[in-house]
Amino acid sequence: MSAEPLPAVAQTPSQNRAQHNRMANAIRALAMDAVELAKSGHPGLPMGAADIATVLFTQFLKFDPADPAWPDRDRFVLSAGHGSMLIYSLLHLLGYEAMTLDEIKRFRQIGSLTPGHPENFITPGVETTTGPLGQGIATAVGMAIAERHLAAEFGKDLVDHSTFVFASDGDLMEGISQEAMALAGHLKLAKLIVLFDDNGISIDGPLSLSDSVDQVKRFEAAGWTATRVDGHDPDAIAAAIEKAKNSDRPALIACKTTIGYGAPTKAGKSSSHGSPLGADEIKGAREALGWNEAPFHIPTDVLTQWRAAGQRSKNARKEWDKRLAAAAPDKRAEFERRMRGDLPVKQLADAVRKAKEQLAAAPKDIATRSSSEFALEALVPAVPEMIGGSADLTGSNNTRTKSMKAMTAADYSGRFINYGVREHGMAAAMNGMTLHRGIIPYSGTFLVFADYCRPAIRLAALMGERVIHVMTHDSIGLGEDGPTHQPVEHLASLRAIPNLYVFRPGDAVETLECWQLALEARDTPSVLALTRQNLPQLRKALDEDNRCAAGAYEISPADGKARVSIFATGSEVSIAVEAQKLLAAKGVATRVVSVPCFELLMAASGEARRAVIGDAPVKIGVEAAIRQGWDAIIGADGLFVGMSGFGASAPYKDLYKHFGITPEKIAEAALKKLG
Repeated sequence: MSAEPLPAVAQTPSQNRAQHNRMANAIRALAMDAVELAKSGHPGLPMGAADIATVLFTQFLKFDPADPAWPDRDRFVLSAGHGSMLIYSLLHLLGYEAMTLDEIKRFRQIGSLTPGHPENFITPGVETTTGPLGQGIATAVGMAIAERHLAAEFGKDLVDHSTFVFASDGDLMEGISQEAMALAGHLKLAKLIVLFDDNGISIDGPLSLSDSVDQVKRFEAAGWTATRVDGHDPDAIAAAIEKAKNSDRPALIACKTTIGYGAPTKAGKSSSHGSPLGADEIKGAREALGWNEAPFHIPTDVLTQWRAAGQRSKNARKEWDKRLAAAAPDKRAEFERRMRGDLPVKQLADAVRKAKEQLAAAPKDIATRSSSEFALEALVPAVPEMIGGSADLTGSNNTRTKSMKAMTAADYSGRFINYGVREHGMAAAMNGMTLHRGIIPYSGTFLVFADYCRPAIRLAALMGERVIHVMTHDSIGLGEDGPTHQPVEHLASLRAIPNLYVFRPGDAVETLECWQLALEARDTPSVLALTRQNLPQLRKALDEDNRCAAGAYEISPADGKARVSIFATGSEVSIAVEAQKLLAAKGVATRVVSVPCFELLMAASGEARRAVIGDAPVKIGVEAAIRQGWDAIIGADGLFVGMSGFGASAPYKDLYKHFGITPEKIAEAALKKLG
C-alpha cells in the first residue's frame, strides 16, 4: 500500500494565522536581506509567494531534508528560477544541512550553494536548473510522466508521489508552456499541480501592457482543472491544493499575489522584481510585516516550526524504506539500479555484440536512420529504462521498435510517447524524465528542428543529464524538401554547446556504436545526426571494439605513406572513400578518417589526436554542412569540401553534384593543393 497522507505541522485545515504569518515572513526577510547583501537579485517573487510556499511545504509536500534524493519524494520545481531566494530560504528553514545561513549570505557569489538561478547540480534539494522561463514547467511534465510510468512498472508501494510547480506569468507566456500543458492534459497527468504566481507584474510594468490571456480558461481548454484563489489566504491555498490532489487531471491553481508583499512603496510594482529593495524600503517592509529581527536572524520559535515541518515526512520515508526492503529481491535490485542510473552492463554488451555479428554476417546498405532503428531493436529490450518518442515524425525518425507500445492516459506502462508537433516541450520533458531518475529518454525529430529544442538541450548539457536526441534528415541529402528543411549550420551550432556529444555515424556499424556511447554517457546528453538517404556499410568485418569511442579513427588506410588525409563524417565518409580510390589511381597515397564525434576526439589526449590527424601535407575535411569547427582538425590552411550557404530543392544526388560534394571534387582539390 502507498503511504498515508502526511500530517500538517500545525493546526489543520488552518494553521494559526499569526504563526503562519511569522513563518512566511521568515522567507520574506531572508530574501530581502540576501538580495540586499548581494546587491543583486529578485526579492519580489519570494516576498509575494511566501504564503503559498509556507502552506505547500508545511502541509502537503512530501520530502526529507536528511535524504534529498529519496526516490519517492514529491518534486518541487521553481519554474520562475529568478526567484531563487524562495527555494534557498525554504531549504535553510526546513533543515537541509548544506544550506547554512552562511550560504544564504553568500547569495550569488562564486562557489556558493546559492547561485543566481537554481542549479540542481550545485544545491541539494533543487530538482532542476531553472531560469530560462518556461523550462521548469515543461521539465516538470517529464517528471510527472516518469512518476506515472515507473508507478505502472514497479507499483505504488515504491512510486507514488506528486510534482508541484511554481510558475510565473513569464513562464506561461513562453511558447513552451503551451506545448507542455497540452501534453500533460492529453496524458491526464493528475499528480502534476502548477501553482501560478498571478501577480499581474512583468519587468516592463503591469502585465496588461503585453498580455490579456485568461490562464484559467487556457488551462481548462487543455484538459486541466483550474481555479483561482487569494495567494495570501492560507486556508484558500490549502483547500485548493487538497482539491487538486484529488483531481483526475493535472491542476492549475492561479494564486493572486502582490509582488514584493510588505514593501511600503514597491509592493505591487515592477520595481520590486529584479533589484534590491534598498535599506529604507527594507526598514519599512520590516515595520509593515511586524518583523523586528536583525538581518538574517530567524527567531527560535519560528525556526523550530520550520524545522518541525522539515521532519513531517521522516516517518513516511522510513515506511517507504521498509517497503523497498520487503520487495522481491529482483524487483528491488532492478529499481535501485535504475534509480542509480547504472546500465545493465552485460545485457547491453551482449546486445551490441549480437547486433554487430548480424551486420558482419549480412551487411546493410541503408540510411543511418534505419540503422538506428536496427540498433534500437537490439537495445530497447536490453535496456528497459529506455523510453522513446517522436515529435509526430515516428515513421521518418524510426524511433519506435516493433515491441514498443504507446504510453497513454489509460496505460502509462508504454515505452513510446507520441509527443505531437512539440519539439521544444519534448526536449524539456526528456530532461525531466532523466532528472527524475529511473528512465533514459530518447526522441526523434529532424535535425533542422534542433533550433526548436536548443534551450532544453543546452540545459541538459549544463546539468550533465543523459538525454538522447535522434535527429534525422541531417543534410542536403534529404533532397526535395529543400533549404527550409536542409540543415547546414546545425552541426556546428550543436557542437558549440559544451558537454554535448554530437554523433554523425557513417554506416550501420558506426550507428550502433554511437548509440552505445550515448547510452554510456551518463553525464552528457547526445545528438545522433542521421541520414535519410541510403549509405554503404563500410565496416563489414566483425569488430569487438567500439572504434567510434575515439571520436575519430582511420577507416581506410593509405597504401604507403599518406600524402593526403581526408576527414569526413556521416554520409560523406563513403564519398571520401571513393575519392581515395580516384587519388590512388593517380598515384597519390591517401587515407580516410571517419570523425563520428568531434567532442570525443577533442577530449582525447594530445598524443592520440595527433596520431589520428596524422602528418599528411594535405588535409581535407568533408561534410555536407558549413566549415565552422573543422579547423581544429584540418588546420586553418586545410581544405574543406562542404556547404557555404543554404541548400536547394532537388533529388539528393543532383544536390551533391550541384554543391560539389563528390569524389571527383575532393580528388581535384587534393591534386591542386599538391601542385
